[in-house]
Order: sequence, then structure tokens, then C-alpha cells
Amino acid sequence: MDLPLKIGLTGGIAAGKTTVSNLFAKLGVPIIDADVIAHTLVKPGQPALELIAQTFGFEIINFNGELNRAKLRQKIFSNDQQRQRLESILHPRIYQVMQEKVAALSVPYCVLSIPLLLETHYKERLDRVLVIDCPPNLQRLRLLSRPGLSQIEIEQMIKAQASREARLAIANDVIYNQTDLENLQQEVLVLHQRYEKQARSINTAPITNNKS
Repeated sequence: MDLPLKIGLTGGIAAGKTTVSNLFAKLGVPIIDADVIAHTLVKPGQPALELIAQTFGFEIINFNGELNRAKLRQKIFSNDQQRQRLESILHPRIYQVMQEKVAALSVPYCVLSIPLLLETHYKERLDRVLVIDCPPNLQRLRLLSRPGLSQIEIEQMIKAQASREARLAIANDVIYNQTDLENLQQEVLVLHQRYEKQARSINTAPITNNKS
């Protein structure tokens, strides 16, 4: 079988990307998650973690050898240059792993969950882009419900990402995640059927955008 159709899933922080990914996974769709890969890359003993510690200081490493994410977050979200240094370490490694995982699949399509899709210019390697969207006020409310985040950190995290308008501009498909789980499940099911149809078709016209 040819390589699977690659669906890039993205969206602002707290838009609901994980929830949507889980719904696709329940339908049997392979999910390749950039965040999960990133967590693996910074486990104790990994070369990427050693390089991050050398770059940002060994005080970001806990006594048990694990990355202190709160300390690292404080360093990077208040400094664009520092954030870019971290991204230059992690992003090439993340995308190398993603490509390897896609190449090993034998399915009609897969979902690549990439929060910073627009910022990292990975769009050209995908077949379609699915954006999970929600109003900014709802986004902030969801972030406030997460433990350990201050209002200042929340604004810094949102500012570090591409704008809502920029994400929507690159979308082939959009899920507006501002209602209930039942509606979300239905939207995912509709897209699942469309993606499978497109992946299995050889000489058909591309499916139309779904931004309603």
C-alpha cells in the first residue's frame, strides 16, 4: 500500500486537539502526536535532554534527572530567542520521528497532531490540514482551569503561537469546538468517512473544504 494520506491536526492551545485526536483514535486511526514524541525525546538519558540542559542551564533538571518543565517554560516563554533555541533542538528530531512512524504505517490515512504546525512550516509535507478552533475567551477559560499556570504565562503561551486567523487561513477542514462532546464526535465521524474515501480513491477530485 502507498503511504497513508497525512492529515495534519492543529489548533491553538486548549482548543481541544487532544480530545479530537482521541476521537479519531477510537475509530482506529493512527495518531502521531508531536507532543508525545517531544516528551519521549526529553526523558532522562536522552541526548536531546542533555543538549537542552547544556543550553538553558542544569537547574532545569530535577534531582531525579527529569526535566523541570515549569522552570524551562519560565525561561522560554518570556524570551523569543530562547524559545527559538529550544525549538531548533526539538523540532528536527520530532519531525524525523514522525516521518519514520508514517513510513511504517499501512493504513488509508493517519493524523499527525502538530500544535505548532504553522510556526514550523511542516504544512508542505501534509495532504490536508484540520484546524481545531474555539473562541479566544473559551481558550483562556480552559487554560485557567489547568493547574500551575498564571495569567501572565497563559498570555505568553498564546502570544507564542500563530494567530487564530493565520491557522484558519491554512485549513482545509475546521472543527469549531465550542459545543458538546456529542457534536464533536459527529464532526469527527463525518471527516473520518471523508478522509477514508479520499485515501482509497485514485482518480477522484479533491474533497471540498469543510469550514462550516
